[in-house]
Amino acid sequence: MALSSMTGFARGQGQSGPYAWNWELKSVNAKGLDVRLRLPVGWDGVEAAARAKASDLLNRGTVYATLTVERQGLPPTVRVNENVLEAVLGVASKLADRLKASPPTVEGLLSLKGVLEVSEQEENPQERSAAEAAIVAGFERALKDLAQARRDEGKALGAVLNARLEEIGALAKRADQAPGRRPEAVKARLAEQVTALMENGGRFDPDRLHQEAVLIASKADIREELDRLAAHVAQARKLIADGGPIGRRLDFLSQELNRESNTLCAKANDVELTNIGLELKTVVEQFREQVQNLE
Repeated sequence: MALSSMTGFARGQGQSGPYAWNWELKSVNAKGLDVRLRLPVGWDGVEAAARAKASDLLNRGTVYATLTVERQGLPPTVRVNENVLEAVLGVASKLADRLKASPPTVEGLLSLKGVLEVSEQEENPQERSAAEAAIVAGFERALKDLAQARRDEGKALGAVLNARLEEIGALAKRADQAPGRRPEAVKARLAEQVTALMENGGRFDPDRLHQEAVLIASKADIREELDRLAAHVAQARKLIADGGPIGRRLDFLSQELNRESNTLCAKANDVELTNIGLELKTVVEQFREQVQNLE
């Protein structure tokens, strides 16, 4: 299966009878799937079907879907509200007698609020039902375009993630081959420390010092961290190769990679290993940031 990002954009439009419609979809990162529909007044009937389509095609991400519908080709109905007009004429006649003013004009009367009523023609139930079905079908097509856009970005993300994993593997290899990890280097540093302690105070038990030196050496060994890093990198590569909705599992692995990097830095006993550990932490963080975009 292909990798998918959680970000994407798509549009869809069409017409059914007198209804012209347009969908605009965009998706962003989220922990789960959250579909947020913005529908015109009176078009709530398409909501349930649209949500079901989204659940079938997508696994994660917040999807913003906006629908606009325009009814075309039907001239509005215009009529005069006789009751309002009669009331206005009565008031105008009284005022004209009292103020000796000229009678109102037709244009003036029609401009008064409520005298003219403009309304759209009544909807045809069959046309309306056909339009709703077409709009849902159009939403599904737009969703497929959105899913394809997310897969295209997911492919690019996969390449970036594999590059980061290569860097992590290379840094782990550098740490494993660092001169400071060689037994003779560790032995020399411990010998210097023991010598310094003995010179500063002669009451140290040599046997106890030997035990403490062995303990320090074992704590400073980063073999386990390097082995776990290698295992996590191999698992991450397999997940990316298998594809599908792997964002959550890769996010867990990125946390494990970060934990091993922190431990390696804490155990580092020379400048080179410390620098490698810091570089490793930086690359792991870059890996984690990219993983957040995956479905």
